[in-house]
Amino acid sequence: MRVPTLLLGAILLGSLFPLSYPQSPASLGDGPVIPPNFKFDMETGARLRSQLIPYTIAPTGRYDAGNAVFERLVQEVPPNGSKFSWALRMVDGEQLNAYSSPEGTIYVETSLAQLVDQSSGLWAAILSHEIAHVMRRDWARRYLYEESLGGNSAPMIVLGEPGFSSDTWLNSQTASEKLGRFCRQLELDADRDSLMLMARAGYHPDFVPALHHLLHANVSAAVPASLYAMHPCWEERDEALLKAYVSAAIEFDHRWPEWYASPGGNPPILVFASTPTVKKINSQEWEINLAMRCQNLAGAVEVVFHFVSAPGNGRHTKHSLEQARSIEQREVTGCTSPLTTISFRLLGPLDASQSGTQRANISVFDGWGAVLAELEIPKLPR
Repeated sequence: MRVPTLLLGAILLGSLFPLSYPQSPASLGDGPVIPPNFKFDMETGARLRSQLIPYTIAPTGRYDAGNAVFERLVQEVPPNGSKFSWALRMVDGEQLNAYSSPEGTIYVETSLAQLVDQSSGLWAAILSHEIAHVMRRDWARRYLYEESLGGNSAPMIVLGEPGFSSDTWLNSQTASEKLGRFCRQLELDADRDSLMLMARAGYHPDFVPALHHLLHANVSAAVPASLYAMHPCWEERDEALLKAYVSAAIEFDHRWPEWYASPGGNPPILVFASTPTVKKINSQEWEINLAMRCQNLAGAVEVVFHFVSAPGNGRHTKHSLEQARSIEQREVTGCTSPLTTISFRLLGPLDASQSGTQRANISVFDGWGAVLAELEIPKLPR
């Protein structure tokens, strides 16, 4: 049984799935100060929690790994004067998402849970981010911030639905941009706090970028950049959290000097890759270069370049499929340099005068075939 979309979206904050945006957010600090007597967020979450229970399931059976991680993380939550009713619930959904409710319930969609499977480190990356939102009372922060922008009559905000706004925001471009920047900063701040929470609980902080890269690789289509996006893109999150990664890694090393003995085990293999570049060698040949850096790698990774060209207007007919051209090239590398560059050669002829579709991407796999990075090539050769 699925949760009604509007009911879920009305109270939830902190979905993992990002929308990209073209500029880095300005430093917004913690936003509005939450008054000591402000309980609207907690009361709303507690009231609607009972309404959501029939549409969710307990994290048992195949979700036991997530429940065990959740209980361990909650034990490391520092006291801050707020009383949360911690609970983990599973939601039948296909959006690879997780959400938090202000009173302490964390909801994870079953598709996301199945993607991370039994990896306690990836579970920790998901759950610690949502727990951080609750600890920081980010639901209240966003509500008060929207109220400050919209005047004293701000309507009920919809959390967990980045593309949905009230009439106030639809009629105010500036306010929408400010709200987007504020919410993106909330996500980055929750990321930072979650890293230290993970380290204290025994899960290496490298599982956070590993989760980001896994989700990025499983996105079916790119999302257009938007100033109104409520979530930062994956690349921005990696870059913004560099210092936080170092601090959390130091804390993890202090508490768990033998990584393999930690609750999360050894840190995952990471591949940080830049956008592939295309260089024309001559009229019949192009070079595609990928610069990447590997972390925690023992062994090698496989880099696969895939190119598809089909004539016509993009409609797949029998004739166009017969003329379609598909190229796949593979390279194996130990990725031992601080910056490793992998090059592929694409041979023509490619007639720019002909209409048709072209798609190219590069995938990076570990030794077991798991995707570590997935990159689209933005400018295809003609």
